[in-house]
Parts: sequence; C-alpha cells; structure tokens
Amino acid sequence: MTDHQPSDAELAAQPAAYWAGVAYEALIAYTRKRQAEKGYTQPQFWLLRNLSAADISPDGAGMTLPELQRAMASYIRPEDDLAVEAEALVRRGRLRRDADDRLWITEEGEQARRDLKRNAPAIRAALHEGIPDADYVTTVKVLRRLVRNAGGTAA
Repeated sequence: MTDHQPSDAELAAQPAAYWAGVAYEALIAYTRKRQAEKGYTQPQFWLLRNLSAADISPDGAGMTLPELQRAMASYIRPEDDLAVEAEALVRRGRLRRDADDRLWITEEGEQARRDLKRNAPAIRAALHEGIPDADYVTTVKVLRRLVRNAGGTAA
C-alpha cells in the first residue's frame, strides 16, 4: 500500500494552522532530542543565553526567575520548569545565585553556552536537508503573511 500524495489543489485546501502546529511539535521534539543526546535541555540553553552578555543579555546582569520567565515568554513551553532547570545549572556550576536570588552565568556556564551553541548548525542542517534555501525563505514569508492576516505580529 502506498501513501496517498495529495495534489497541489488538495494541499492548498488544507488548514495552515494544522500544518504549522504539526511542524512546530515535530521540530521542537527533534531539537530537544538532539540536545538531550548532548546532555542538556533546551530551557537550560535558553537560561545560559539569556544571562550571557555575549548572547541575548544586553549587559550580562543577573536576573531573577520571574524576570527570566518574562524574557522567555514567547518561546518557553508550558511543561518547561525554569526553577528546576536553573537549579540543575547551579548544581553543575554553570549558574550562581546571589543574595537577591538573581541568577548569574559563571565562567563555566559561558564555556558551556559556547559549546552548546556549536550544536545548532548540525541540528539546522539535519532539519533543512533536501530543502533549498529559496523554498525555506518562501515558506517563512508565507507563514509571516499568514500571521499578519490573522492579526498577529510577525517580526
């Protein structure tokens, strides 16, 4: 038995929200599995990135968990527990907590962030295999337009 390959007309009639959701879940699951194979979680990587002056943080200043939650609000998932993830990084010496309960990236944490960031190109390459850049760009432009048409904001 072969899989039915829908025609272009059939594909055009399918709901974008369904495919965007399926793609999102598959991409997140794939990325998180690859990161777990390297011994870290996606939220741990985000914590390091948000606390690093060499990455997302504008000044490298420490942040409280509520501040980090707000900073990551657009991409953190409901099942992500930043308190647990941060504590794991504190135990590993990658973050430290000050008297005001602010988290700071340590030298070891900065090295880990750099090491972990090196995994991203391989993950991207695997996900983009067989997809020409022009097709990917078109897909992103279409998704951005769908977001705008739905009243959302696309950066």
